[in-house]
Amino acid sequence: MSDPVLSGDPPIPLILRRSARAKRISLRISQLDGRVTLTLPKRLAEREALDFARSKEGWIRKHLDARGEDLQVMPGAEVPVAGQMLKVVRGQGRRVQIGTDIIAVPGPEDRVGARLASHLKLVARDRLAEASDAYAAQLGLGYSRLTLRDTRSRWGSCTSDGGLMFSWRLIMTPPEVLNYVAAHEVAHLAQMNHSPAFWAEVTRLYGDYEPPRRWLRTHGGGLHRYRF
Repeated sequence: MSDPVLSGDPPIPLILRRSARAKRISLRISQLDGRVTLTLPKRLAEREALDFARSKEGWIRKHLDARGEDLQVMPGAEVPVAGQMLKVVRGQGRRVQIGTDIIAVPGPEDRVGARLASHLKLVARDRLAEASDAYAAQLGLGYSRLTLRDTRSRWGSCTSDGGLMFSWRLIMTPPEVLNYVAAHEVAHLAQMNHSPAFWAEVTRLYGDYEPPRRWLRTHGGGLHRYRF
């Protein structure tokens, strides 16, 4: 089964996936790379899936437009750091320097994105560890480890043995958003669920969590457009 294209301006490539467990056609747009995937039951005719995609064309294009195009991080690009848009420029010496309106990244131009990503991961780890330590002390419980990943579907998680995981892209969000996610995951050390008791714990640790939650729902997906 070849992957078709939804005609129009611009054309939209579609990825078709068959699943023995699927009961109906489902449609997903990846916030990470903008890929449009149609999952269909094993024996459903391909033309029915394409008809379904055509019926949802307006919705697909609206969401792709909202996501925006991918942005390759290189000198001249602007990247959010702690909620502020900073311009990437060529730097001198050996260290990445973050200023009030620029990020100076030394080294060859074709390594600027990778080098900046490495630096941002270090900054993210420091700030997430600081926030997690503070909330864990407030809670009176410790965590076993802290890891960073570039996750597609979640900003953080907490394992049953007290391991905290965060998306390193949280360093791109405003500080209050990063702090909320740290408080959210630390609260799971006491409540491994999303019950009213859990949300009461988040409120006790962080305060009013609705503004940062709204920020993530509105703007979080767009952070995956930045390609390092």
